[in-house]
Amino acid sequence: MTKLAPGPADEPTLSEFDGVRYLHFGSEWVQGAMRVKRPAELVLAYTQQMMGWLLFLEPTRSDTLGFMGLGAGSLLRFAHKTTASRLVTAEWNPAVTAICRAYFRLPESKRSVVDHEDAALWVARPENVGRFRALMVDLYDAEAQGPVRDSLSFYQDCYHALDDIGVMTVNLFGDHASFPKNIKRIGQAFGGRVIELPEIDAGNRVVIALKGPLLDVSVATLLDRAHAVERHYGLPAVQWARSLLSQTRSTGRASF
Repeated sequence: MTKLAPGPADEPTLSEFDGVRYLHFGSEWVQGAMRVKRPAELVLAYTQQMMGWLLFLEPTRSDTLGFMGLGAGSLLRFAHKTTASRLVTAEWNPAVTAICRAYFRLPESKRSVVDHEDAALWVARPENVGRFRALMVDLYDAEAQGPVRDSLSFYQDCYHALDDIGVMTVNLFGDHASFPKNIKRIGQAFGGRVIELPEIDAGNRVVIALKGPLLDVSVATLLDRAHAVERHYGLPAVQWARSLLSQTRSTGRASF
């Protein structure tokens, strides 16, 4: 294992073990990872779950996907390789972007833009209203003690930044005091349309919030979509779908 000397809080540092490079913000907490030989692979289970919106939407060339919090660029690299959509990232710290360019193969493409701005200010921009098909929100600092942006107004702005039909995923910690208040505020902003993916070993709990007409589909249709996502994107989507179905009444249909 190799590791850079620890730096002050929020200063990006990195370590490497068994072919995987990790990003830290001046602490032992992992803020992102990249398998050096397969950089587009989503190494961490929670980053795979952050793509859970694919169960409900298939991105197209005309769509724009938004990322709040660059981390090690994992979601950006994956989306850049697997979709043809436009990609816009809000990252407040230019040093994070710089280390991603130097060590984490940040995509350099006309389809990808990184804005250096506080996520709460960025998502509230008038030009971002209705702009995004999907938003992936992963906002943590060096202490990783709950999201650094989690107010009701922030989640309301996320709702307004989505297209008429859109999905947001948020990385939370299931056993942390911040979890219930975030679930409540996301629910308030999205009219209660919030579902939870299964908690992973590290304690991350990804939630999905939906905007648009109520989705009422047969169990078979949802599982068919999950199998398609699994085949095309290499993600454990069938497991996700079964977890979501377990949260609904067993009627042969599922409503989200």
